[in-house]
Amino acid sequence: MALRSSGSRKLSFEILSKNKYLEGGGPSLIYQSSSDPFQSQNGGNPSRHNRKKKKHKKRKDSTTDLPIIAEDLVDKQRGSSGGSVLAESKSENYGSRDNGNVNRISYVGGGSVVVLEESVCQNVCGFGELRQRNVNGVVAGGGDDMETVAARADESVVEVSSSKEPFPPVAPQSMANGNVVNTLKTSELLDWKRVMAEDPNYLYTVDKSPLKYFLDEMHYGNSLRNTTTLGSEKERERVYDTIFRLPWRCEVLISVGFFICFDSFLSLLTIMPTRVLITFWRLLTTRQFKWPSAAELCDFGCFLVLACGVIVLGRTDISLIYHMIRGQGTIKLYVVYNVWEIFDKLCQRFGGDVLETLFNSAEGLANCSQENMGFWIRRFVSDQALTMAFSILHSFILLAQAITLSTCIVAHNNALFALLVSNNFAEIKSNVFKRFSRDNIHGLAYSDSVERFHISACLLFVLAQNILEAEGPWFESFLFNAFVVFVCEMLIDIIKHSFLAKFNDIKPIAYSEFLEDLCKQTLNIQTEDCKKNLTFVPLAPACVVIRVLTPVYAAHLPCSPLAWRFFWILVLISMTYIMLTSLKVMIGMGLQKHATWYVSRCRKRKHHLD
Repeated sequence: MALRSSGSRKLSFEILSKNKYLEGGGPSLIYQSSSDPFQSQNGGNPSRHNRKKKKHKKRKDSTTDLPIIAEDLVDKQRGSSGGSVLAESKSENYGSRDNGNVNRISYVGGGSVVVLEESVCQNVCGFGELRQRNVNGVVAGGGDDMETVAARADESVVEVSSSKEPFPPVAPQSMANGNVVNTLKTSELLDWKRVMAEDPNYLYTVDKSPLKYFLDEMHYGNSLRNTTTLGSEKERERVYDTIFRLPWRCEVLISVGFFICFDSFLSLLTIMPTRVLITFWRLLTTRQFKWPSAAELCDFGCFLVLACGVIVLGRTDISLIYHMIRGQGTIKLYVVYNVWEIFDKLCQRFGGDVLETLFNSAEGLANCSQENMGFWIRRFVSDQALTMAFSILHSFILLAQAITLSTCIVAHNNALFALLVSNNFAEIKSNVFKRFSRDNIHGLAYSDSVERFHISACLLFVLAQNILEAEGPWFESFLFNAFVVFVCEMLIDIIKHSFLAKFNDIKPIAYSEFLEDLCKQTLNIQTEDCKKNLTFVPLAPACVVIRVLTPVYAAHLPCSPLAWRFFWILVLISMTYIMLTSLKVMIGMGLQKHATWYVSRCRKRKHHLD
């Protein structure tokens, strides 16, 4: 702690006033102000004194209090001075901070003045101090006394400097006598040296030989300790969840969703036409008009949309679209396929909302009163037109996507593999490295199920085109290409969901809960949030499938009279209907049994945990 006192000057004056020489009224002078200590009786220069006074006035804001000088220093000096008096010890700070102190000692006697200055600079960390001593005036006849005063002053400086606190370092500045303090080392450098000197591993690390370093590295347990950490049981579970548990549950969820989409597609081709025919048959037999129910209006609206879509797509020249896509030189096939796939996903998301508005209007029209009949009819017609236009647009997009996939499969320049690599890895890049919530991953799994069904519809289109136009042994090549497409799609979905679950801390049990919600939807059990249900509109895929299978049936019809030809058309339609209905019954019953078993299993597990 620095010794500071507002009465230090007064104390120095009292100590000096006790001197015998002062009591005798000697000619000595005492400088107690902050003026120039060189001013003496026999050689004072007023102009120089004024200059010194101006310099001291400029530094008045940065001057600190004087340290107290020990009394024994004055007493001892008084006994050996031989008629000389130690006038004053003064410490002044010439810096902007209390970093450098100047101790000035004036010796007056025998007509001579000796001023000793000592500059003491302490570092903030207390590693050492830099000292500079200057003798400003020496007059003959006082050599011994001056040496004694210098020695005593040196000791007092050491005592004062050792008792002061370290202050923050500042840049060295010029002293009052024209001398410049030596440049100090920065505190950062001194701190680094002190830390490294105090570190017990410093010398062990720096002075180690290469052989010693290699042997030490050999004795460590983990050679990758600098870049890896020790694993835990939780990390082990995460690894096995990512590799084994989650892929299996994810694939089961997507497969069940695929069969639910397939069941809905078969319902559109079998159940919906049958219900429409039954309604018309009842109307013809009873000859009594009965206002249709909401379900009948929905069936009628879907049948109208399907019929218009098939008719419009029947007017489309598939060969023209095929050559337009295949002849693209600037845009590659995989880029075109990605464009169609993006529009297909947009139509999937928006198509469900459009169909919901149609069903809502049908519900309102079936239950409205006579006063609001006109309003609900206009609303149903407008929603029907919107659904029809949107379904036809989606059908064109899905047909173009199927034609692009067919072009890649029949090409002989490995265009299919370029398509698979570009499409699948772009899907990984756009999904894996993003933050997803639990609900978003839930919806993404359902979207993958719908996408897999659309790929199946595209492959069916490729099969129909090969039946009509392919030459030579094409079936094995088609099976191989279809297998590659499906396997790549499965692998990409597994990798995507595995790392999505890892990066977003989703447990594999979450996919089991997603599957439970899907099974409840199959059993028509109302869940808490209907937005978590799988949404799939099979109108566009049905239009495309009917459009591509119609030429296949027409090519195998006999060239006979119209009546015989009509008979074979009825036979083929009946056979197709029976096959599709049988397939619908098998898939529907299988989904019902699986859903019942899985929901009961989940309830038993929850009851056991409770």
